[in-house]
Amino acid sequence: MTPLAPKDFVRSPDAMAAVYSADEGEAYTRRLATSHYENFHVVSFLLPKNLHQDFYNVYSFCRWADDLGDELGDTEESLRMLAWWRHELERFYAGDTARHPVYAALRRTLDRHALPIDPFADLITAFEQDQRITRYRDFDELFAYCRYSANPVGRLVLYLCGYSDAPRQRLSDATCTALQLANFWQDVTVDFEKDRVYLPLDLLARHGCTVDDIGARRFTPAFGEAMREAVQVARKLFIQGLPLAGQVNRRLGVDLDLFSRGGLRILDKIGQQGYDVLTKRPSVSKVERVGLLLAAILRRTFSKAA
Repeated sequence: MTPLAPKDFVRSPDAMAAVYSADEGEAYTRRLATSHYENFHVVSFLLPKNLHQDFYNVYSFCRWADDLGDELGDTEESLRMLAWWRHELERFYAGDTARHPVYAALRRTLDRHALPIDPFADLITAFEQDQRITRYRDFDELFAYCRYSANPVGRLVLYLCGYSDAPRQRLSDATCTALQLANFWQDVTVDFEKDRVYLPLDLLARHGCTVDDIGARRFTPAFGEAMREAVQVARKLFIQGLPLAGQVNRRLGVDLDLFSRGGLRILDKIGQQGYDVLTKRPSVSKVERVGLLLAAILRRTFSKAA
């Protein structure tokens, strides 16, 4: 049975009033993570089996926060429900009885891995910010957003895999911010349809183009130059974070290498189409993904893992 989506769950008095055991919570997160509409594999086949449920649990927290922000269809309602989700998080960390299946499932994950509250709270902050801010003046503002929206995910992955040191976290932050930027540059027109523009306004102005060009899908040489600079910023961050794949166990290293190389390939695709992301969305084919996976496995097989 497919679990209720967050938008349906919060509108069901019975679901909201129920008390969930850890087993029920884990069954819920497992179904949510494996049946969601996204074309996204929460658990890689390279991930040790004993970590699968923990990843389902953390993913479900992120999925819930994201859907409360994007799927309710009303800004004030989203902010109200995100405040409720934050309150439940704080109750959970205070040791209170879980009143939601995701938190019921997360109890065992927290006990096993001593996850701090900060990455979870930061993600909620990002989804709250999405309700209030749709434009960014410069890269500093955009990086500040990625610090809440992207970097906590990488840190949670490291915690689940047994890494909590600051040097690895810094490399993870670079990779996660780069991945977020690559996604933004890939989906410029998709985001605009949601009234969100992640290309910094000062970048557009410096190159002589405007947000109106995005709305009209009007590609110009000026917009191409702005995208070229944006791609260079993301590429530099990917390169900065690449060493992380060699500083973790080999299985995780393959996944990290694959994500980074996949992001870099998206940037390459943008360049190959002349930085025109307004008339064509760049994408990586299934064949290319297989090639990236094989290359990542070979690199990690013949490199020294931590």
